[in-house]
Amino acid sequence: MAQKVITQPRDFPSVEELLGTPEIAAAVARLPRPVAVEIVRATIADCKARLQKTGKPIPWPEFLSAVTNALSRQGRREVTRVINATGIVIHTNLGRAPLAPDVLDRVAGSVSRYSNLEFDLETGERGSRGAACEEYLALLSEAESGMIVNNCAAALFLILNTLAARKTVIISRGELVQIGGGFRIPDILKRAGAKLREVGTTNITTPGDYENAIDSSVGLILKVHKSNFVQAGFTQEVSLKELVALGRKHGIPVVNDLGSGVFLDTQPTLGYREPTVQQSVRDGADLTCFSGDKLLGGTQAGLIVGRSELIGKLKKNPVYRALRVDKIVFTALERLLAVYLDGRAIHEIPAWKMLTVPESELYKRGKQLLADLGTPPGVSVEATRALVGGGAMPESEIPSVALIFSSAFKAERLSRQFRDYDPPIIGRVEGDRFLLDLKAVFIDELPIILDAARTVLTAQSTPSS
Repeated sequence: MAQKVITQPRDFPSVEELLGTPEIAAAVARLPRPVAVEIVRATIADCKARLQKTGKPIPWPEFLSAVTNALSRQGRREVTRVINATGIVIHTNLGRAPLAPDVLDRVAGSVSRYSNLEFDLETGERGSRGAACEEYLALLSEAESGMIVNNCAAALFLILNTLAARKTVIISRGELVQIGGGFRIPDILKRAGAKLREVGTTNITTPGDYENAIDSSVGLILKVHKSNFVQAGFTQEVSLKELVALGRKHGIPVVNDLGSGVFLDTQPTLGYREPTVQQSVRDGADLTCFSGDKLLGGTQAGLIVGRSELIGKLKKNPVYRALRVDKIVFTALERLLAVYLDGRAIHEIPAWKMLTVPESELYKRGKQLLADLGTPPGVSVEATRALVGGGAMPESEIPSVALIFSSAFKAERLSRQFRDYDPPIIGRVEGDRFLLDLKAVFIDELPIILDAARTVLTAQSTPSS
């Protein structure tokens, strides 16, 4: 079928011939056949164009490699498991918080068959979607009521569209933050139909700034927690309690957007106190919204807690139907919130288990990895600093330990080699060194890292100078 060297267009095999070769068949099997056919056809066309342009013959192995690489690239675009050795525990690009096995088991058991998602087993009639989940959320947050939409931006949009459409929203200029993906708070306000009224300055906002901005057009006061950046130096902001007092004085609801919501005291384990959802409720926020897949440790969702009257209004907004979540999210969050209510979050939620692993334990794991590798030259185990990630607690670095490949190796090449492993291992480059940080690595992933490191080191044989 094939020539040892392709010298002219007619030397190229047909798509069907190529799909039948043993070298290609294995790569094709991992993809839907129509997708594989299109990739093979496009690669043949590219190689033909290159041949006609340059006139340079294409060796058959080189041609096969081009096809298999193209198929492999497509397979790697699909969502797949990776090992997070970046040192960022809640990594936005790597799926944020991993789910607990118990949560996944509950999801699998409920959604692989029919469920009572909107069916009342007591009355035999239509029920309320996610009723138990919302009850757990309200109980855990100490609020009157709770509800869930598909992410925190959606939660804020729904709140603004319901309570402040064609009305004014007051917010401190220092809280006009940009969240992931380039979305900005002012843009969300505008799309929700609200009018922005900035008060204060970038670094200083006082109670008087809010008081002076209040008139009959104001629909709500919005406070946005600066969860993904830090202001330091000559700064002042108005506390939530002060805003609540001001809101009640004028009959204006106060909404607190916490961003990455947390229910646990972070001071003992992370050395920095992130405001909790419960504290927001205790301080009197009429509504509080936050994310489900960050420090909470669950699936992507926007959670809203607060006064029952306002939650009821949100649910009556027609926009709510476009923002509501499905059975998978409700089932996962229901189980997750139950874990919190039972006081087992630190021990059972993966993100919190990782965040609380002692540095001494990470050293033990790292030293064992190094010993099993045979303590190769240019590879060491050293202390490093990890991050919470996910736009949460930006000033809280966590002690960690990493397997470090020195500048004797080419860091970018190592990064690519570990990414090409199956499953891909994502580390980080610092200067001219490559690090595999162990903070967010599951303990059962250590043998995979060991095998990958052996493979990479064997391929290199000696470090590049």
